[in-house]
Amino acid sequence: MKKCINLQVKQCLSLVTAAVLSVSLGACASSSTASTTAAATTVATTKATASETTAPETTATEAATSDTTRAETETAATEGEKTELVVFAAASMTETLTELKELYEAEHSNVTITYNFDSSGTLKTQIQEGADCDLFISASQKQMNQLDITADSSVNTEGLDFVDESTRINLLENQVTLVVPADNPKGIDSFDTLAEKLSAGDVLLAMGNSDVPVGQYTQKILAFYNLDEETLAGEGLITYGSNVKEVTTQVAEGSVDCGVIYCTDAYSAGLTIVDYATKDMCGQVIYPAAVLKNSAHAQAAQAFLTYLTTDEAMTVFEKVGFIKAS
Repeated sequence: MKKCINLQVKQCLSLVTAAVLSVSLGACASSSTASTTAAATTVATTKATASETTAPETTATEAATSDTTRAETETAATEGEKTELVVFAAASMTETLTELKELYEAEHSNVTITYNFDSSGTLKTQIQEGADCDLFISASQKQMNQLDITADSSVNTEGLDFVDESTRINLLENQVTLVVPADNPKGIDSFDTLAEKLSAGDVLLAMGNSDVPVGQYTQKILAFYNLDEETLAGEGLITYGSNVKEVTTQVAEGSVDCGVIYCTDAYSAGLTIVDYATKDMCGQVIYPAAVLKNSAHAQAAQAFLTYLTTDEAMTVFEKVGFIKAS
């Protein structure tokens, strides 16, 4: 009987011990979970706090940078950037465009115009070879067409694409004239007389090269009179100039008996005009102008081209013999 009681007591103690251990283990697990949760909460809180602290600082920096950039942009817009506008123009426009440069720059202090005057053929070649040019003004449609991809392929034989066709206009019209030196030694008074004296081998004529517009117009005049240029040149009756200014100089110096140049050049040089070529002889002398596609200052170039069509500019052109192209 006593043994049974002792056995029961031991069993009870075992159960109590097991229960105590179970409670202890549960308490430890709860404590561990609570610690882990607390640590995670601390980390999350720290990250949130850091994020809240950093975000306003970044935004403030960006805002300050934006304000500075805006202020610099507004200042530049107010002061205006200095622009150098490069204009390639036919030599016959030297005097008029030089005068218009002064007028334009006086009203546009942020623009400086730099000219390159030469024969239209030479200018076309320079553009083709990569010369910097914003605006091209030719003394003939031919040279402009050779750079314009929209022109007929029979003229633009190389497929060149330099002209912004949306800006292209016919700016001016000139006239081809026959001029003589002050003393007019051969008594030349018309193209008819010139043709007669060339046929007789009794005159020395100055004309432009075949790649120069004024030379091409002269070739048409010779053809109109059924005169062979190559034969005349071989007989020493023709001298050449690489541009209209060179032809003008030969006449002015009296080194030739006469020359074929533009009305505007005759006016500028003070030479005597004895005749004007008709449209039947050589067609119209149109000066096309256009902004180039590779222009570094396309808007400024367009603004100057627009100015050249104004009444103020036309007054300057007309006083030397140009007329507005129709």
